Amino acid sequence: MPNDIFSGRNVKFIKTILINDKKDFNFPDFLIIILTVNNDAVIKRPSAVRLLDTIFDYLTRIARERSIDKILRLIADFGRDVVSADRCTVWLLDEKKNILWTRVAHGVDRIEIPRDKGIAGFVAKSGDPLIINDPYSDPRFDKDVDKQTGYRTYGIIALPIRNSSGKLIGVVQVLNSRTPLKKFTVKDQEHLVLAASYAGNQLEAVLLQEELDLTQKEIIFTLAETGEMRSKETGHHVKRVAEYSKLLGSLYGLNETDSLLLKTASPLHDIGKIAIPDAILLKNGPLTAEERSHMEEHTVLGYEMLKHSDRIVFKAAADIALHHHEKWDGTGYPVGLKGTDISLYGRITAIADVFDALASPRVYKQPWDKERIIETFRKDSGTHFDPDLTELFLDNFEDFWKICMQLKD
Repeated sequence: MPNDIFSGRNVKFIKTILINDKKDFNFPDFLIIILTVNNDAVIKRPSAVRLLDTIFDYLTRIARERSIDKILRLIADFGRDVVSADRCTVWLLDEKKNILWTRVAHGVDRIEIPRDKGIAGFVAKSGDPLIINDPYSDPRFDKDVDKQTGYRTYGIIALPIRNSSGKLIGVVQVLNSRTPLKKFTVKDQEHLVLAASYAGNQLEAVLLQEELDLTQKEIIFTLAETGEMRSKETGHHVKRVAEYSKLLGSLYGLNETDSLLLKTASPLHDIGKIAIPDAILLKNGPLTAEERSHMEEHTVLGYEMLKHSDRIVFKAAADIALHHHEKWDGTGYPVGLKGTDISLYGRITAIADVFDALASPRVYKQPWDKERIIETFRKDSGTHFDPDLTELFLDNFEDFWKICMQLKD
């Protein structure tokens, strides 16, 4: 927050209230004092109350979110509304690529710019805030972004976003005041500081969680690919199964969170094969009844490996590992579950796994054509596979085929 908020008559005014009232002020009281003093208004001024309502509405909504994209969108909306701007862009700093990038900006898709380019780049480099009400006469303004978007910028406030340790992690930039004068003021900047300071703390936490989630996903895929390569499958098999499972889950009506969980967990469906002896797993030719029985144990082995974790993704993966070879009519393994006693994730992954096995080349067979695959699923609907899921799969077959072709070996 700018130092002038805490200087001169503002500090004296706040001190006077605190001393005279002899009570503890909470954060909302403090904000009302700051906002109204800097607006030369009384504490009950409606505009200050409305502004305070806006601030706390966004703080509450941002605090509830865990998705980086949704948080960035809320921060952009927060910045726009708190200063009555037309648009707001939240730029994030990628130090490895030495760029600023945004995937959440009002009116545009993802944009990347060099770290030191344009107004956002200047603020990222200097760490200082800027107010510019005639950007086309400012040599620091990058006109190329307007050319890319077809937008006309006539006013800018740009502020650094810092994490809890003071390190710059991005820039918040609002464009074009919608006030009658169509100009930004220092008071607008002071209000935007509230959004920028809170954004820094929230972004730091969410970006850290996103980094942990990405690391977890990389570990899962690496582990899954290791198991598949050992059994002479290709690494792309688990990636395709993940995408098929997410798509089928979404078609079935799973929300985004559950669909992404299914995508992350499904690659571990055959992880239990790691514990199957090479003499069985890598055998050329048909398995004996005893060998087949040992091979089928990979479902239980995978479940036992994964079930002890408290992480939701590994609990889902344990469920999938145990159930993905069960059949709708009860003739599958390891338990012989029937119908909806088989978990939904297991039923979805079963279709994804078999589809990929049929559509992809293996050491023992060539890939099947579309017609043969479709006929097989029609025949096995209601016996091997959940009939409702099979219908969704067949009605959207071309979408699954497209994934298969995009990720083919």
